[in-house]
This record gives sequence, C-alpha cells and structure tokens, in this order.
Amino acid sequence: MTGGRRLVSSGGPWEGTGGYSRAVVVGDACWVAGTTDAGPDGRSLHPGDPGAQARAALDVIEAALRDAGFSLAEVVRTRVFVTDVAAVTPVLAAHGERFGSIRPAATLVVVAGLIERSLLVEIEADAHH
Repeated sequence: MTGGRRLVSSGGPWEGTGGYSRAVVVGDACWVAGTTDAGPDGRSLHPGDPGAQARAALDVIEAALRDAGFSLAEVVRTRVFVTDVAAVTPVLAAHGERFGSIRPAATLVVVAGLIERSLLVEIEADAHH
C-alpha cells in the first residue's frame, strides 16, 4: 500500500463508542492504539497480574499488526503505561519476551490510572515497513 488510510478494528469494548481504531495504516506505517487486556465488559481478563495483562495486550497488538500487514519485527516504537511502579518489572519482562531482539525505541510511564480500575497496563506500538 503506497497511500490512503486503512483502519483495523479488534472489536475492543471502546472502539465504536470512543470513535477510534485498533490500528491505522497510512502508506508504509502502522500505528496501534493504546491496548489493554480488556474483555468485552471492559474489565481486565487478568485482574491483579500486570505481566499477564502485558502479554495479553501484546497478543492483541500482534494480531492487529498482522491484520494490517505488519509484524512485531517491524515495530519501531512502543509506549507502555502502568498504574503502579511495582508493575514495571513484570511488564518489562513481557515486553522483553516479544521485543528483546527487535529493540524498538520504548517509553514506560507510571500513570495515575487507566480507563477501568482493573486495567494495570496499556501499550501502544508504531510499526514501519
């Protein structure tokens, strides 16, 4: 794809009501929205486990990238948001499992909270062919 704009949906609980896409592709770049492990009811599928939440969010990101025609190997930037500094170690471990050899530019920020209290981790990813 050399131009245009293509939207990718994962059916997440807020995509329709919030007016956003899981991923947007323009040309040879793909931006994946902030992704959590939220189930259909918006609550975490892994309450209290930031490592499992990160792995599940990365699964959703990987699927969105695949649907958009990209792969994890093409990720150039990630942004990770956690609600507790204690989550940093397990979340970085999950990030390292997927991106250890890819090594995108990355940011990890501790925030006051996410859209739903049971969600402890949110991850964004940008990819480029």
